[in-house]
Amino acid sequence: MKTIKRISNKKITSKDDFQKIANKVSINSIIVNVMLSIFKFLAGIFAHSSAMISDSLHSASDVFSTFVVIIGIKFASKKPDKEHPYGHERMECVASIILAMVLFITGVGIGCDAIKKIILGNYNKLKIPGLFALVAAIISIISKEAMYWYTRFYAKKIDSSALMADAWHHRSDAFSSIGALIGIIFSRLGFPIMDSIASLVIFFFIVKASFDIFKDSIDKMIDKSCDIEYEKEIYDCIVQNKNVLGIDMLKTRVFGNKIYVDIEIQINEKYSLKKAHAIAEEVHDNIELNLPKVKHVMIHMNPASKGKL
Repeated sequence: MKTIKRISNKKITSKDDFQKIANKVSINSIIVNVMLSIFKFLAGIFAHSSAMISDSLHSASDVFSTFVVIIGIKFASKKPDKEHPYGHERMECVASIILAMVLFITGVGIGCDAIKKIILGNYNKLKIPGLFALVAAIISIISKEAMYWYTRFYAKKIDSSALMADAWHHRSDAFSSIGALIGIIFSRLGFPIMDSIASLVIFFFIVKASFDIFKDSIDKMIDKSCDIEYEKEIYDCIVQNKNVLGIDMLKTRVFGNKIYVDIEIQINEKYSLKKAHAIAEEVHDNIELNLPKVKHVMIHMNPASKGKL
């Protein structure tokens, strides 16, 4: 009879639950971003703040990016088929890469506009932002930071890289609003050029966020190994089995939001094939039971005559 010790209480959600939660969060994000982008755009127009208008464009790009998340997660949730026997999890990475590109393009557009205004140097002709822009920036910071934590919570719950990328999109928007707020304050204090400089700061925040999202997505696309801590958890699951005399190899590769594991373990050479196979099954089941991110474990058994290592 198999003896499997559970060392983790992490929840395993079905693909239906995964998609349901992701869609709920995404729809809420779209609603908030549409309202916020319209509000900030009007505030920028009526209060004469280029930083706030730039910030509203960033929020508008969030709406598009969230649609990309919905589509990416829908494809990633599809079951394996004949042409894709390993599943479709990497579609989340594709969605994240698209998000990174959207962020980058948005940031470059904002940065170019800010540089143009700074180089022209018509500081005296720049209008001082009104109080409405100041209030809009504060509301945006609070709203987007709340959306970051809300999206991040569910991204961790269902282990979605695309949803986590969208969470960072919210956080970058909050940062850009902070930059806009600083620019507006200084502009109202008699330094109107600071509004354009704030837009330039926003550009750096957005580009940095896009680079981080892109790098994380590429790592998951090229079979990067999981971190040392997670491999240690896998190792602990293996050595729980007293019939495992040693571990000759442990390799991992990240596949979308899942992990594939290849291991070679040492089994007493005197055991029958049937018993050795049963031990391998126990190790396999123990890993997948305790570590929900592991989608599949491939085990190779090597004969060993020595005592347990």
